[in-house]
Amino acid sequence: MKEILNTFKENIKSIDGFLGVSVTEIETGVAYDSAAVNGFEPELASAYNLEVVKAKLNAIKALNLKESIEDITITLGKQVHIINVAPSGSYFTYLAIDSEKANLGIAKSLLNKYKKELYSAL
Repeated sequence: MKEILNTFKENIKSIDGFLGVSVTEIETGVAYDSAAVNGFEPELASAYNLEVVKAKLNAIKALNLKESIEDITITLGKQVHIINVAPSGSYFTYLAIDSEKANLGIAKSLLNKYKKELYSAL
């Protein structure tokens, strides 16, 4: 699994405007791996965003929706944070990009491409 995580991180780091990425287990909040530039702290961000994921999962359950979260996009002034939940519902990837350097569509497309092998291994 470590090799797959390393490959995932290296691929994600190639996204223009990359700031940070982490892979976090939803049940425990443990970040299994992360990478960042310029002092960005993706593990800390993931810990806080875990609450966002749990709140949305609770809302889906309370509304009796037969849906699952594909991704949550949070747009800040100069950054975009993308939370992508694994189909199993056990893990999520957190990606932060610089909105002035990155293309959101390309970033999401590449995240979707690179996460397939990762999620199949987790």
